[in-house]
Amino acid sequence: MAQYFYELLGLMAVFSIMIVSPGADFALVVRQSIVHGRRSAIITSFGIGASLLFHISYTVLGLGLIVSKSLYLFGMLKWAGAAYLFYLGVKALRAPAPVSSGAVAEPLPTQELSALRCFLMGFVTNALNPKAVLFFLSLFSALVSHETPILVQAGYGAVMSTALISWFIAVSIFFTMQSVRDRFVAWGRWFNRVTGIVFIGLGVKLATQQAG
Repeated sequence: MAQYFYELLGLMAVFSIMIVSPGADFALVVRQSIVHGRRSAIITSFGIGASLLFHISYTVLGLGLIVSKSLYLFGMLKWAGAAYLFYLGVKALRAPAPVSSGAVAEPLPTQELSALRCFLMGFVTNALNPKAVLFFLSLFSALVSHETPILVQAGYGAVMSTALISWFIAVSIFFTMQSVRDRFVAWGRWFNRVTGIVFIGLGVKLATQQAG
């Protein structure tokens, strides 16, 4: 059991750095918080966490190695992810300016998104990131023994997913605090322009990602 505990500590030490590094997931949660409110942002966070379990599942089963070594499969995933980020960017650029809703940092009814749509936005944004294939493949290859049972590795994934969801829930709560949210709302349409450009820039960066 001690071996598994130390493996988990090693995984979490590296993964904690990855969690706080800004990327498409972070940009999405921030935008959901400012434009659509805390509920939407938190549900999106669960979608991101579920997608991480998806990545870890195929890594544990050995499918990640197949994708990383296949230029065709890696390319398909890369361009699908880039296209989705472009889509989010264009949607942000065309969206109306976010508005303040008073004492509670929640969206107006016209801005409300369904729970399923929020969840899928988080899931798809993370799932279509080929860098995650390389990250989890290298992480598990370096830190997890081949003799570690699959169920134990699945447990590692559950802990990592929980940590990721907790982080993004904290981000959601912070950016929906009225004082914080109002500062972004004050940017008006500039907030949409900045976030739109960020998504498109991340899409360009992803499109140039090479398989390892």
